[in-house]
Amino acid sequence: MAPVAMRSAARSLSDAQPVPFWLEDPGKPGALPALTGTEKCDLLVVGGGYSGLWTALLAKEREPDRDVVLIEGREVGWAASGRNGGFCAASLTHGFGNGLARWPDELVTLERLGERNLDAIEAAVARYSLDCDFERTGEIDVATEPHQVEELREMYEAARRLGLADGLELLDRDAVRAEVESPTFLGGLHDRRGVAMLHPAKLAWGLKRACLDLGVRIFENTPGLALVSLGAGMGVRTPYGRVVARRVALGTNVFPSLVKRVRHYTVPVYDYVLTTEPLTDEQLASVGWKNRQGLGDSANQFHYFRITADHRILWGGYDAIYPFGGRLSAERDHRPETYLKLAEHFFRCFPQLEGVRFSHAWGGAIDTCSRFSAFFGTAHQGKVAYAAGFTGLGVGATRFGADVMLDLLAGEHTERTELKMVRSKPLPFPPEPLAWAGIGLTKWSLARADENGGRRNLWLKTMDRLGLGFDS
Repeated sequence: MAPVAMRSAARSLSDAQPVPFWLEDPGKPGALPALTGTEKCDLLVVGGGYSGLWTALLAKEREPDRDVVLIEGREVGWAASGRNGGFCAASLTHGFGNGLARWPDELVTLERLGERNLDAIEAAVARYSLDCDFERTGEIDVATEPHQVEELREMYEAARRLGLADGLELLDRDAVRAEVESPTFLGGLHDRRGVAMLHPAKLAWGLKRACLDLGVRIFENTPGLALVSLGAGMGVRTPYGRVVARRVALGTNVFPSLVKRVRHYTVPVYDYVLTTEPLTDEQLASVGWKNRQGLGDSANQFHYFRITADHRILWGGYDAIYPFGGRLSAERDHRPETYLKLAEHFFRCFPQLEGVRFSHAWGGAIDTCSRFSAFFGTAHQGKVAYAAGFTGLGVGATRFGADVMLDLLAGEHTERTELKMVRSKPLPFPPEPLAWAGIGLTKWSLARADENGGRRNLWLKTMDRLGLGFDS
């Protein structure tokens, strides 16, 4: 980074508050009391992010008389569900390309189920009056290097051959810059219906309210500490009591699973985000972006960006930081060197916004697995179900995961549970220091590929053959 650019990027961060923009909303609800003593229920849901909230809500929709308890270690939506970019995608497979590589024979089914899932989220937003700034504006994957233009074309042609190109449009340089003006954009692939933009924390808080209205009992500041079998049911110990339940659904994702054998399938990755101050009308006009789509560039180390309801630009991604040993720490929620890098990249993308300042800068951990998309399973003779590994694309896919968990707990054979994606597991990560070394080498190789026309080295080709990977 040139010294002048670095100084300019640093100045833009001088007033940035080190807190998630979304969680500062004045509509944030107060915390509910912690669980004390013993509670009994039909279904216990562990985790108050999207995964747990959708599970509790759908459980009550399926069986209104079912007694459902949800426990959350802090407050509903405080972790990844309140810190993400607010991209709610139809994809269940972390994008078309990942799905095509891993489940080509059932990708048409997965895409159909994903579209149905996003439609159901949109319907729930209306049915429960979830005030979460939901806008089904779509997303554009933009090419910023010549080789990415050809990669997007190949992706479009693959979708067309499978009959999945409805709503997709290839954009040349002029067409993509007519949508959003950046001198770095060389082309794009526009998905007009497959992604919605929303306020992620408001979605979590709205789901909390909807669950309460349906009779779900929610206890906050109540982490699940241990899981034990109790005859025909299960018990979960908490700091001040316990819950005895017939069935348990685990939506803990990045946090260590109460089923210990599941822990080797995921690692935490820290992702970082900036938001600008609200843009003026003149600044907005210089960028265009009248249709408010989400955007993401096509590099291995990619950025995602969108406009908020109050006309800020959210800009995140690129760095994906794995902590040695997978240890979670609040100290890692902030990384000034990444904020500086993101700010410099922002002004490279939008030089017309030179002088704009960032209002918020934050980070948080997401759970990733070696296949980049969710995996599922049961434990304790089918009394416990889990879903994890959403890899940053869980705003929408967690609702599908909730349906899968409820199907599994009910012992039902459904279209969802028959999927290879649901019946298979990703490869587990190796123990340390192998995980640290392997992830580090993969990140270095991905950066080299971005710099060398997308050409993947021997390490990445080997990871591809093994079905392993690591992405920003």
